[in-house]
Amino acid sequence: MTWVCLWLRMERSGEKWCMLVGHYFGRLGAKKRTALPSRFRRELGKKVVVAQWYESCLVIVSYEQWEKIVSQIKNKTFLSSSLRDTDRFLLGNAYPVELDSQGRFILPASLVDYADLEEELVFVGLFDRLEIWGKKGWQERQKYLKEHAGEIAEKLNQGNSQTSE
Repeated sequence: MTWVCLWLRMERSGEKWCMLVGHYFGRLGAKKRTALPSRFRRELGKKVVVAQWYESCLVIVSYEQWEKIVSQIKNKTFLSSSLRDTDRFLLGNAYPVELDSQGRFILPASLVDYADLEEELVFVGLFDRLEIWGKKGWQERQKYLKEHAGEIAEKLNQGNSQTSE
């Protein structure tokens, strides 16, 4: 079975929203073409942005979500070298993509190289965005998370304790 995906529709404060969760296995063709899983496609729409992301994977977001990401960046001062590097990392390596009727699209070669993608892909739903991983990279990340989940939770908890004091 290739689908391990839940599609959740929720209502919060009278506002309906969807959550992308789970993961789906896909393929990257010889011409660097792949297909967005249909369940994810429903929420993201026909026009998406694909960009390099953290931990050597790619991200796919709707145009609406991309605008939110960009607004968080553009409201900061460009005098910060960290912000300029973030601009270069995200904005300089983002591509608008229009899906065909079957949800297919071509990944730019630079993104395929960045994420070290081969034939087997994993699409991972993370609330309002998708990550694309090569199968090998995803397995390595899963192994890391399995071994360090407790430590990660502790660090997050420590950070929350400090901000709430």
